[in-house]
Amino acid sequence: MPDATNVRPSRLLYATLGGGQARVLLCDTTAMAHEARRIHRASRVCTAAMGRVISAVAMMGAQLKGEKESVTLSLRGDGPAGAVVAVSRRGTVKITIDDPAVELPPRPDGKLDVGGAIGRAGRLAVVRDLGFGEPYVGQVSLVSGEVAEDVAMYYTASEQIPTLCALGVLERQGEDDWRVAASGGLLVQAMPGCGEELLSALELRSQLFTTLSATLEQETLEDILAQSFRGLQPDILQNIPLTLACDCSRARIARALITLGEEELADMRAQQHGAQVHCHFCGTGYDFTAEDLTALMAQAAPGPEKGREEGQS
Repeated sequence: MPDATNVRPSRLLYATLGGGQARVLLCDTTAMAHEARRIHRASRVCTAAMGRVISAVAMMGAQLKGEKESVTLSLRGDGPAGAVVAVSRRGTVKITIDDPAVELPPRPDGKLDVGGAIGRAGRLAVVRDLGFGEPYVGQVSLVSGEVAEDVAMYYTASEQIPTLCALGVLERQGEDDWRVAASGGLLVQAMPGCGEELLSALELRSQLFTTLSATLEQETLEDILAQSFRGLQPDILQNIPLTLACDCSRARIARALITLGEEELADMRAQQHGAQVHCHFCGTGYDFTAEDLTALMAQAAPGPEKGREEGQS
C-alpha cells in the first residue's frame, strides 16, 4: 500500500449558491480514508464505509463554530460490520468500526456493498455537543445503510433542512494491495427563503454527483464546484484543511477506567495485575500497572458524604 504521505492532503470547501440561498460543502477525504484503512486494517467494504462516514461527519463538523464544539455521527445497523462511529471537531475527524475485517461480495452493479456491511435496519444518530449544557441528539431510522441517503434523510426529517448528499470512495488495485484512489463528499442544503428556481436547478443537477469519487480522482475541488454549479453563482467562503486525528490521552483513558467503579477495577487488578487499554479510534495502547489501578480505585471510591447519603437512602 502506498505511503499516506503521497496522497493529496484532505480539505473542504464551504461555499454558497445564488447569493446565499443555498450552502455547499465539498470535501476531499482521500488521505483520511487511506489512513483510516491503515489504522483499522480494514477490508475494502469497511474502508468504503469509513470513508463515506468520514466525509459526512467532516462536513457536519465544518458547520461548528467554537473550538470546544463537536459532532458525533453513528450508524448502528444490523450488518456484520457493526456500528460505525465518527467524531468531528472543526477540521479534525476520528473514526472507529466494530469489525473492520468484514468483507462482502460486490453488489450486482459491481459497487461495494456498504449497505450490506452496515445493515439496512437500524439507526443513524447525530450528537452535537456545543461545550455547554445538554448535547443535542437527533435520530432517524436507516434508509439503506449506504450512508449518503441516510444522512440526507436525517437532515430532512430531524432538522427540516432540504438536503442533497453525495458520498463516494473509489478503490483501485495497486502493486501489492487495493488502495484508496479517491474519497469525498458533497452536501447541498437549501437555506430559508431559497427560491424555487434554484431548487429546481439543483434537482436537475443531482445526477451529476453519482460519480463524485471518480470525478475527485481527476479534478480539484474548485474545478468540481465551478463545473457542477455553473450559472448558480458559486462563491467559496472557506477552504478548511482536514485531518484524521485522535485526541485520546493517558489521562482521558484513566478517567474512563474510573467510571468502571471500584469493584470492577479491583477485579481487574486481581485477575490481570494491571490493564492494557487500546483506543478504539486510533489503536494506541495505554498500560496501567496494579499500582496504577489501586490509585484509580481510590478515586472511584465514594467519599464520606456520598457514603452517608447512600446509607440514608
